Amino acid sequence: MNNKQNQKWWGLAFVWAGALVSIPSLLLGGTLVSGMTLMQTLLTALVGYGLVVVIMIFQGMQSSDLARPTVKVAEYVFGKKGSQRVISTLIAVGCLGWFGIQANVAGAAFNGLLSAFGLHLPLWVADLFWGVIMVGTAIYGIKAVRWLTYVAVPYLVLVCLYGLFHALQTTSWSQLMAYQPAHHLSFATGLTTTLGGFALGAVIAGDYSQYSPHRKDVVKAAVWGVIPAGVLMIAVGAILTIAYRSSDLSALFIKVATPLIGGLALVLATWKVNVINAFSGGIAFNNVFNVPQKYQKPAVFLVGMVGTVLAIFGIMNFFEPVMNLLGAMVPPAAGVMSAAYWLVNRGHVDTAAPVANYHWRGIVAWAAGALIAAVPVVMSFFPNLPHLSVNPLTGIVISLVLYLLLVRLGQPANENRREEAED
Repeated sequence: MNNKQNQKWWGLAFVWAGALVSIPSLLLGGTLVSGMTLMQTLLTALVGYGLVVVIMIFQGMQSSDLARPTVKVAEYVFGKKGSQRVISTLIAVGCLGWFGIQANVAGAAFNGLLSAFGLHLPLWVADLFWGVIMVGTAIYGIKAVRWLTYVAVPYLVLVCLYGLFHALQTTSWSQLMAYQPAHHLSFATGLTTTLGGFALGAVIAGDYSQYSPHRKDVVKAAVWGVIPAGVLMIAVGAILTIAYRSSDLSALFIKVATPLIGGLALVLATWKVNVINAFSGGIAFNNVFNVPQKYQKPAVFLVGMVGTVLAIFGIMNFFEPVMNLLGAMVPPAAGVMSAAYWLVNRGHVDTAAPVANYHWRGIVAWAAGALIAAVPVVMSFFPNLPHLSVNPLTGIVISLVLYLLLVRLGQPANENRREEAED
């Protein structure tokens, strides 16, 4: 066991709960219930986050075994350069984009809080203010993530429960059960939305699980950190949407609680999520450019500040389609990594060594799954084209199966590593 692997499972569970106790999770509940009944929404949340947990467990245990982050574990299946050029780039861009979006949400929430007291601040100033605070917190690494979630998660849960109690004072449980949406959303589409919302987080689970000493700690943290928090947030978002007939949850938080309590909840929700975005983005950025570990803090700072600047200039308004595309393209990497580590090497850390350059089997298998998962997203950019629905799980399964076929057709993954490294 590595000396740094002293993380308690409940500490990691708090990190995962903190990532899900967020505004996007509440908005997801409102989105699902706009096309489903309340019970269908809760079932979709339970199944969706259950699948997310499975991905996180298999990804997290690899990093726990090796005491290395996701991008370093990926070297075993994509090669060192393959991990740098492909996987790290996708993760870095994804984290950068979400940091900018969340910084913009925090700035807007902060402005809403100030306006309730008759104060006004330019949005770009608010974005910059909170972007600097968020990246400053992220520089302190995993310890800052843990302590921020220890404070933020209980507070946010209490505010959400208060909002839920307030909503149930005006809307009875029987009315919630009798609710019928204006349009129909299929279970498959709802599952796609739920999985896609935390797909990137599931794949980079190893960035935080690398500090866990045992596999069982990874399992307990994922199960107890993700499912209760995720389902609770979707339930709150759905019930508030039904009760107040509005999906503008940011405004609802200000109205349901006092402006100070509600505004603080919104800011904390984006703050803790962005610390995770900057931390993982910095790790991926370092791997892309082969930056030494000692420069991780400057990399985290750079990722956070670039995201903040992009938010200030409004570029993030056009970034969400790219985020959806990354949400489709990143998860298949987990399929390839799981196939190599768990099925080919049977979960043993000493049966394979990282390939020096590119591991083409892994890259081809990932590319096939990513392409198939990304086609419906690209088609959605063009209103005249028919819309297809492909579950993010589809790309994972395709990449996993194709990698196993390529291994079967070629040399065994455990043998002749030296020859493959010279390719």
